[in-house]
Amino acid sequence: MNWIRSAIPVYVLTSTIIFAQQNSPADESYPEHPDSLQKEHVPQGRVLQSSFANSKIFPGTSRDYWVYIPDQYDSSSPAALMVFQDGGGYARRNRGFRVPNVFDNLIHAGEMPVTVALCINPGVVKPSTDSVQARLNRSFEYDSMDDRYARFLIEEMIPLVVQKYDLKLSDDPDDRGICGSSSGGICAFNVAWHRPDTFRRVFTTIGTYVGLRGGESYSTLVRKTEPKPLRIFLQDGSNDLNTYGGDWWLANQAMLRSLQWAGYEVHHEFGEGPHSGKHGIAIFPDVMRWLWKDHGKVRVSTHLDRSKSEATTFLVDGEDWEVVSHGHQWAEGLAVTDDGTLYFTDVHASELYKVSPGGDVSLVVTDTGRANGLALGIDGKLYGASGGAQQIRAWDLETMEMEVVSAGTFANDIVVRHDGTIYYTDPREGKIWVLDKQTRQRRAAASLPSCNGIGLNVDQTQLFVADFSGRFIYSYIIAGDGSLTHGQPYFHMEVPTNDPPGRLDGLCSTADGWLVATSQLGVQICDQLGRSHLIMPIPPGSQRPCYVTFGGTNNQTLYVANVDKVLKRKTQMVGAKPWQKPVKSPRPPL
Repeated sequence: MNWIRSAIPVYVLTSTIIFAQQNSPADESYPEHPDSLQKEHVPQGRVLQSSFANSKIFPGTSRDYWVYIPDQYDSSSPAALMVFQDGGGYARRNRGFRVPNVFDNLIHAGEMPVTVALCINPGVVKPSTDSVQARLNRSFEYDSMDDRYARFLIEEMIPLVVQKYDLKLSDDPDDRGICGSSSGGICAFNVAWHRPDTFRRVFTTIGTYVGLRGGESYSTLVRKTEPKPLRIFLQDGSNDLNTYGGDWWLANQAMLRSLQWAGYEVHHEFGEGPHSGKHGIAIFPDVMRWLWKDHGKVRVSTHLDRSKSEATTFLVDGEDWEVVSHGHQWAEGLAVTDDGTLYFTDVHASELYKVSPGGDVSLVVTDTGRANGLALGIDGKLYGASGGAQQIRAWDLETMEMEVVSAGTFANDIVVRHDGTIYYTDPREGKIWVLDKQTRQRRAAASLPSCNGIGLNVDQTQLFVADFSGRFIYSYIIAGDGSLTHGQPYFHMEVPTNDPPGRLDGLCSTADGWLVATSQLGVQICDQLGRSHLIMPIPPGSQRPCYVTFGGTNNQTLYVANVDKVLKRKTQMVGAKPWQKPVKSPRPPL
């Protein structure tokens, strides 16, 4: 095995960024932790330095990285992994966090598993000449709220290190940890937040949960999102930064309270220090003990306490997403009959599928006119928004014979009221159309650019329409003649901070008045007053959800289409059926 000990020179950000001591209290000092020092009787692991300059996720960047491989590593058994941002501040034995010393000592003492450390510097795009500045990627990579850096680790860096050093690493997320300071701290949390299927142990020091690239929203998202199986340690000081971006000290306290409220296994050490690495360095060995406690005996997920989360109101504890059907080009429209039979479309393939109550999947129509949305009618027919054919179609579910109900406009999504009135969205024209319940004559009911998903409230007096490119779902009052009035951007949905389009799509209602809608962040559940209470993420690594409906026993199974798959999940919610007699929902609390 060739151990590479030198790196190709690149433009790098010095690790002193995260340990700046400006305005530091003169008396901020901590005793040196004995487990941060090298000990003669303790076997020492290797620290290997290299560089990486071929990223496709962060094109043009170069970066140094260090790999610590413990002496106890044996290729016959997969090792745990811990990743550190601003790697130069962690990888050395004589300064900073001294990860090699701490890991040597704790692994030797049996207080953490045999763990490989991957310490990575942020990327830099080298300047074309010495007279111009390099592009520094640190904030872009670390402060961003999307999953880009998580993909960088999972798809590029970890496979690179495994291959380069012939390592065998565990794929179990309980065997993966991640750590960082300042922007590297929020980055560590963000990676685990997006990919709890890969990382579940998080340590952040002086974390930047403030308004640089949207980090201030995490304290809200933690409360609103179905809890994830993470173990988290937070460190900060009361003299941390207070700048144009926010107050670091208050933001870390808000994060702690949100994590505690949502039932996470979270611990913290708050002191009086500034934006400095001193306190984090001093407690680092003990944090590692806590972060890896009970490893191999108790899983991180068992420590979640969901009792305060809104998830306990809507979901069934222990129930998760199940795959109903997979391998589709673009699974979309969903409709479930009273006997539990599910129908869904594959838009790009122009196919209609049927799933029996027992789970058998069969193809029943091979040319749907590229139907997207589906809706059942009181007449027992299945209506489809056949956008490719510019038609509204209906299928007899006994014979699967098709009739054209209306033609002449593009159609994306559709809903049928109990009286037979049909509404559908036409995002190409930015219009919502209504088909008269008797004559089937078409007229434009409202205009809304990027209109997409469509549904009814439980008493069928309001029509809800999703604005795909925005953050609002609009509410319209349905007049006696079926026309729409008093449209308002009513439901305030949570949207990605770094990619503002909410991609608001399919939606449906519950029997007691809640709106359930798909979005880029997951399935969101909103009260009648237009407020998002809970976000149900789709399994990590999946594509966005695009359609949703209820079915199954007692109409409590939630079905979701998310491009290549159809998923289902048992819930405590009971779905409303738009084609049946309306039900008045209870008055919501203000």
